[in-house]
Formats: sequence, structure tokens, C-alpha cells
Amino acid sequence: MSPLALFTLEGRKALVTGASRGIGQALAAALAGAGADVAVTARDAASLEETVAAVEALGRRAVPLAQDVRDVATSRSTVQQAVVALGGLDILVNNAGYEEVTPSLDIEEAVWDRVVDTNLKGAFFVAQAVARQMQAAGRGGSIINLASLTSYVGVPTAVPYGASKSGILGMTTALATEWASLGIRVNAVAPGYFRTAMTDVFYRDDAWQASMLAKIPLGRFGALGDLAGAVIFLASDASAYITGQCIPVDGGYLASI
Repeated sequence: MSPLALFTLEGRKALVTGASRGIGQALAAALAGAGADVAVTARDAASLEETVAAVEALGRRAVPLAQDVRDVATSRSTVQQAVVALGGLDILVNNAGYEEVTPSLDIEEAVWDRVVDTNLKGAFFVAQAVARQMQAAGRGGSIINLASLTSYVGVPTAVPYGASKSGILGMTTALATEWASLGIRVNAVAPGYFRTAMTDVFYRDDAWQASMLAKIPLGRFGALGDLAGAVIFLASDASAYITGQCIPVDGGYLASI
């Protein structure tokens, strides 16, 4: 077998949550480009039109589905719909995320719940629903969770977000050890500084941009395409002996601190 053949996702079926824009949209297109059919979700299915077009332009099937990952029952139903529509699931990219920039002394319970229920609770129950389907099919699969630099370092005004993303690391390692016997690998990627709709508030500050760039050895912010290789690698047979790991995609930021 050619080493490049290890990276193909031809014939695989994937689910990407939070795929209407930004990182989720880019990763759905990346998986399609590697050969996968993709179910994509967002709270409003109509917002997935652009993502569906990007996947279909690559010659793969796209299935748009409404999903609020904070609602466990609805989330389980959405996973089932994806399985029926695609004929199974081999890959999950647990991308749906939410952030509210708030000083820690001002955080209300509702803010904490919105952030943590989306990023951590939601990610777990989507992973659980997908793993149950993978177990029933008896063919294993790959689950890729979206961690963050805040999984490793403290960021002021991002306490609930950092707590949820630190939890993603713990969840990833625990599930990897528990589900290995089912043939399910569980890994994570931790994006560094990428400008998206959710993070745009920071990038409006020129001084902040200059300060952050000075801390990134590669000297630039991430482009969405920079995440594609890591996710395709973790989704494919090229990483068949890798589970319970997190790959920072951060331009060298964590290595330099």
C-alpha cells in the first residue's frame, strides 16, 4: 500500500457539529476533500447551506441537520438521523463551541451553563451517541474533539471556556482508554489563534494582535486550512495506533512558553 493511501477517507461517513461557519465548515470540507460523505449540524439547519455547497462541490454527499448539542435528547436523535442518512458513521468531529468574554467576577450562572453545556456536556453526549452507533455497527471509528490553547494555559475573561476545554482533554483521554476495546479511537486537536466569528472580538484590537503575534514562533495567525491535515490524519488509517492524544495546531505557541 502506498503511504498516501493511509490518509484516504474514501467510503467513510463523518459527522461534524457546529459546521455552519469557521472551523467546523472548513473541517467538513477537508473531510469531503479526503473522500468522506459528511453530515453537518448547526442549531439552524438553514445556516448550513454554504457548507453543504462546499462539500458537494468536492463530489461528496452532504446531509444538513439541526442540532443544539445542549439538548441531549435532540442531539441523540440528530446522530441517529445522520446514521440513517449516511448508512453509518466512521468519524465524529466534535466541533460545536461557544464563548462569552466576561470578567470572572461578573460571570453569572447562566453564562457558565451556556458555555460549559455547549463545549463539554454537549461534546460528551454527542460522542456517546456516536460511539453507541459505532459499537452497534461493530466497525469502530475515530472521534476527534476540539480542544483549545485554553486547555493548557489560562486566559483572562475566558474562565468557563477554559474550564470546558480543559475538560475536553480529560474526556478525550478517559474515553480513549475506555473505548479502545470497541475499536474507537478518541483524540483531539487544539487550535491556536485562528480568526473566526467567535474570536473576532479579540482581533479588532491591533495592540492585542501585535502582542499575540510576538508569542507565535511561526509569526502568523492560523488559517483555517492549517487544521485540515491534523484532522484528516486523526480520522484516517494513518493514525491507526494513536488514541488519547491532543495535537496543538498553534504555530509553536505552546512550545515557546
